[in-house]
Parts: sequence; C-alpha cells; structure tokens
Amino acid sequence: MLSLKDIVERYAAVAKKFGDPVALSDFGLTPEDTVSLFNSFDEDYHISRYLNFSTQPGREYLIDGTLVTHLRIDEGIRSIF
Repeated sequence: MLSLKDIVERYAAVAKKFGDPVALSDFGLTPEDTVSLFNSFDEDYHISRYLNFSTQPGREYLIDGTLVTHLRIDEGIRSIF
C-alpha cells in the first residue's frame, strides 16, 4: 500500500496545482486498492480535512459510502508528513 506522501507526490505530478481535481484512476492503483487506501485516509481526521472528493465524468469508486471519481488535495497536507 502507498503512503500518504506517495499519494501526495502522485497527485502533484498529475495536477497542475494543488486544489485541482484529479481522477482517482490516475493514481495507478487497482480499483480495490483505490477504495481501500482512500477509505482509510478518509477515516483519519488529520488526513481527511485536506482531501475533497467529487463526482465528475469518469470511473466511480465507493469512498465512505459515496460514489466519487476525483480528488482535490489542499497543499496544507504537506504539513502532516
């Protein structure tokens, strides 16, 4: 499983800037790993406050009981690793 730092680095490589939506499928994980990893991050208050999931056209994943396709990460997340 990837660490939070790994996910943030992958996000930064795909997004033009922090706060831009990135498709969850762009993280290069299997659907099962995507759901497992992002569910665990979403359950952790210290991490989840920097994550904003949304639904746009694209592959859907069930995160915390909601179908979502994209993720925006606030740049402040770097303060926790």
